[in-house]
Amino acid sequence: MTDQTWRAIGLMSGTSMDGIDIALVETDGVSVENLGPAGFHPYDSADRLLLRKALDAATDLTDRDARPGVLAEAEAMVTHRHIRALEGYLASCRLGRRDVDVIGFHGQTVLHRPEAGLTVQIGNGHALAVHFGVPVVHDFRAADVALGGQGAPLVPLFHQALVRRAGAVGPVAVLNLGGVANITYVGANGADVLIACDTGPGNALIDDFMLQRTGSPVDRDGVNASRGDVDEAAVEFLMNHAFFVRPPPKSLDRNAFIAPDLSALSVADGAATLTEFSARAVAHVIPLLPHPPKLWVICGGGARNRELVRRIGVNTGARVVIADELGWSADSMEAQAFAYLAVRSVRGLPLSLPTTTGVPEPARGGVIARP
Repeated sequence: MTDQTWRAIGLMSGTSMDGIDIALVETDGVSVENLGPAGFHPYDSADRLLLRKALDAATDLTDRDARPGVLAEAEAMVTHRHIRALEGYLASCRLGRRDVDVIGFHGQTVLHRPEAGLTVQIGNGHALAVHFGVPVVHDFRAADVALGGQGAPLVPLFHQALVRRAGAVGPVAVLNLGGVANITYVGANGADVLIACDTGPGNALIDDFMLQRTGSPVDRDGVNASRGDVDEAAVEFLMNHAFFVRPPPKSLDRNAFIAPDLSALSVADGAATLTEFSARAVAHVIPLLPHPPKLWVICGGGARNRELVRRIGVNTGARVVIADELGWSADSMEAQAFAYLAVRSVRGLPLSLPTTTGVPEPARGGVIARP
């Protein structure tokens, strides 16, 4: 390792609430030198239930540091699960704590309302730093929101570094399909044109519908949606939302959209309807971009939903690939991004830009917890 290269580990627990992604990146915080091994630690059903209760409880928060009732319980669980996940990852990769320079710990978002100046990620970064004896960067979004930005997405600078590393001819759109979907638009040949925003729900409405109707938290591989028919009236109702006409940058809370009553539809038809809505929402951002992307690179949990990916291709009319096809990681990209952002934070480099979050000027971010 040179003086300029940091070995960083990123930890990400996204809005899909399925578990913790872990990844190692070697970087100077500008370019990406190496993408190391990745791992995943699933939440069990009790963990997911507790997180859903925390989401409900967080709607009443007015103080981002408050942890009343179930939020304190959920934060303790999230912290413990991350410690356990990272211990297992280090053991499986045969890495010692001295092999890691910094940890990027995103935590679990339970509330994101930038218009109210609130973004809340639960998880105790200082506890991780003390446990592992390694500096931990956490609370990545608060500084951006405090300056008037959306606080999301924060991964565009990492996406741009990957596009440049791959030498991809643009414009390229990197689409993360988590509970909420977000896009990074990278100009031709990895140019400095960088635009980002949330596009709408990714997996959230689909997952909630499947859990309610079947008890399963996902429509695995999009099998149900692939067998169903779309209720166009329901999709049109969902698309008639002010969010879709707002220019980027813009972001959403996971629960910003509420599905209409789909109880009259079969499971397959309901899944098809919500899957089409997520895909159509993605395509709706194209007129708001400088040029239509020639290539869409899909990452996040939704990349494994083949029907959702297929519908995105149909709606965008462009080439769509899964991130793995470029040698990236569809499953671990956000964890990789927060490893990269941790290095940027320690080096005092910006994490967000006016064109990615709407912050007035390039903004630093992250809180550094030291052992």
